Amino acid sequence: MTQEIPQPDNAPDAVKPHLPKRLIALMLVYVIASVTGLMLAQSMAELSAMLCILTLMLVLGIVGRQKAALYLLRTFSLLQLVLYSMMPIIMYDPENLDSGPTTMDFGLFQSVVPEWLIYSVFIALGMLQVWISFNGKVKAWFKPRVNFNIIAS
Repeated sequence: MTQEIPQPDNAPDAVKPHLPKRLIALMLVYVIASVTGLMLAQSMAELSAMLCILTLMLVLGIVGRQKAALYLLRTFSLLQLVLYSMMPIIMYDPENLDSGPTTMDFGLFQSVVPEWLIYSVFIALGMLQVWISFNGKVKAWFKPRVNFNIIAS
């Protein structure tokens, strides 16, 4: 019976985990969405501003390699996928069936987009977030010890 002695992080043969590119992309999306939400918080409710701040704290926890941030990331992405999947049911209005497709206006570009396409894009983005958050490379980024303190390292 031999026990292996754990190597410290600064050992020469220890493999250092690196931040996966897909996690960097997801964090960029979260930061852009949160900063945009905070900029619009003057016209929105305080709850949305609080969610934007919590999302920014989630990004800080991910950068700090906190195990609690991994659990929060997974929960956050699953809840978003459930919400995106329920959007057609939530947005269904039987009194407004004659309105037609949604018109999207992006500056000089204007397009008519069917609602099923919008819902499909949101659900695909939710599935992408879940895939990223449950990926093995993303899990390897976080420290192996369980620490639910997202502020301290």
